[in-house]
Amino acid sequence: MTQSPTADRTGPDVRPYGTWPSPVSAGLVAGRTVALSDVRSDGGDVYWIEGRPAEGGRRVLVRAHGNTVSDMTPAPFDVGTRVHEYGGGAYAVRQGTVAFSNRRDGSVWLLENGTPRCLCAGAGLRYADLTFSPDGRFLFCVREDHRAGDEEPAAAIVALDCGPDVDPALNDGVPLVMGPDFLSSPRPSPDGRYLAWIEWDHPAMPWDATRLRIASLLCEGDDPPRLAAPWTAAGGEGLAESIIEPCWDMAGRLLALSDRSGWWNLYAFDTTFGAPKALAPMEAEIGQPHWVFGLRSYVPLANGDILAMVVEAGEARLVSIHMGKVTPLDFGAPSACPVPVGTDGFAWLDAPSDNAAAVVRGGPGQTPTVLRRATELPLSAGDIALPRPISFPLPDGSGAGHAFFYAPANARYAGPAGEKPPLVVMAHGGPTGRASAAFSFKVQWWTSRGFAVVDVNYGGSVGFGRAYRQRLEGQWGVVDVDDCIAACDHLARTGQVDPARIVIRGSSAGGLTVLLALARSDLFAAGTSLYGVTDLRALARDTHKFESRYLDTLVGPYPADEATYLARSPITQVAGIHVPVLFLQGLDDAVVPPAQAESMVAALRARGVPCALYEFAGEGHGFRQEATIRRAWELELAFYQQVLKLPVSPAPTVDLMADGQAVRS
Repeated sequence: MTQSPTADRTGPDVRPYGTWPSPVSAGLVAGRTVALSDVRSDGGDVYWIEGRPAEGGRRVLVRAHGNTVSDMTPAPFDVGTRVHEYGGGAYAVRQGTVAFSNRRDGSVWLLENGTPRCLCAGAGLRYADLTFSPDGRFLFCVREDHRAGDEEPAAAIVALDCGPDVDPALNDGVPLVMGPDFLSSPRPSPDGRYLAWIEWDHPAMPWDATRLRIASLLCEGDDPPRLAAPWTAAGGEGLAESIIEPCWDMAGRLLALSDRSGWWNLYAFDTTFGAPKALAPMEAEIGQPHWVFGLRSYVPLANGDILAMVVEAGEARLVSIHMGKVTPLDFGAPSACPVPVGTDGFAWLDAPSDNAAAVVRGGPGQTPTVLRRATELPLSAGDIALPRPISFPLPDGSGAGHAFFYAPANARYAGPAGEKPPLVVMAHGGPTGRASAAFSFKVQWWTSRGFAVVDVNYGGSVGFGRAYRQRLEGQWGVVDVDDCIAACDHLARTGQVDPARIVIRGSSAGGLTVLLALARSDLFAAGTSLYGVTDLRALARDTHKFESRYLDTLVGPYPADEATYLARSPITQVAGIHVPVLFLQGLDDAVVPPAQAESMVAALRARGVPCALYEFAGEGHGFRQEATIRRAWELELAFYQQVLKLPVSPAPTVDLMADGQAVRS
């Protein structure tokens, strides 16, 4: 973080809220910021993935070897996978050899001595959750087979031969597990005797009900591996238990997270069919929803301790677990559990509230060494809004709701005496997800311009236990909307925001919350839906396999509960929307296809409601390209300034397009 050029001024200039010139520019957000993820280690080396908007959103595998940081994957490789559409677990590393999935065509590659070699051509196939066998001869992974055309893609856990003479056109993987609708987390034991994995079936999502399975892993001579005598270690028919993130410790003990107590906690399993043992029972969560592969909420260490990320009341902290004793650790603000590096260090993705995320190396209580920062912020401390956890009464009387509130922050400007700031309400996606306290331009873009922000952890959010997550079951489009409204009422009632100037924004599932909030309440002056859901029936029919039965739990079985689907779809609630709406949509979105936004805009225009639709070529479910990110932020800011009639010059204009034609930007 660097000093703002005018941080030494004697006092701030007074300007209306929402009009402050901001150091958080579109160029900073879109062009000079990379996305950092998936930090791993191999001996003393640290690896991570960088998403680079300036390179069209290409994801690059990067390595820190000593003090040297270098790219491992040259253009045009794009390290990622589209299994379940959301991907994850796109690379593995063992003793200097790297395996990775190329997102552009699904192929799998090996990097040996820096030279890429194609392992699997991948036509019609996708691979994720890559894991080397203990001897490095094979790569265990989840394979998603799309070769059957319109049928649901078949899931399998397969072993890919890593031998030097394999033909990539024929090496599509030896199936080890087939049959379940979904598979994840193939994890071989350190001695190679067993393979553990997670499986589940429609209509469950992985946070609803899964099974932990174990089988003997047989490898004989040069033959490919096979499994024998599989059994279920946890979960099963009729059990509402979510088991996730299996991992073997150094002693060969199998660990996994289960929410059988109502909270995702850590358990130990053995290979003799014994009952699982809770290692550190707590009313807090170790774990996160399995939207992507390769999540890491805990790490067993060589000395027998276990590092774990604990989320309590929506806030994350790092602890050490030893013989049932839980000890807090000072590791900064890791967004995932740190990984050991060498013999006495760790690496992690640090995500503090007051600075951009960074890949760092260090240890508890140490000042970490920054290996790569997402961007260097041209901000002073006074330019950064910090999260304040708030709670508010839930409208159903079931207790307290949760959110992070951010007051406007800009070292150069202050609002007029007696004026309250406008409020931007954020509804997170998922809806099984959570708002985070980590620094985010999604917040700072607004607060640095004089807006307040509330990021709502509505019912259904994770980090508050299974019961809070289950508040949304059968109530999506009701509880989430009610909780967002309740958060706004609380802030307005306590005099923290201007109740006449509240706007709401959300992406994906959050887009549905936005549109229904506009239809059900006159509290909001405008709303923005980013690739949001507008028609639940179309979503149930058209979305990808992973989420095709998600709505069974959130809404009800389809088509049996079609009446509920109709009542909860924004497309049928258009008559209740009277304020302007902005839609931002990727044309390549396979999760929420563009037709959803297009039909909603047509219905709103038919009733004379001002709205704008901007569609972006080459973008899927979430924006990756620099030009798109820049344009989207500029449009949304201009939209709110225009709708709220904020005194900025020149006056912003967003074409609300009375002719009904979408703009393809």
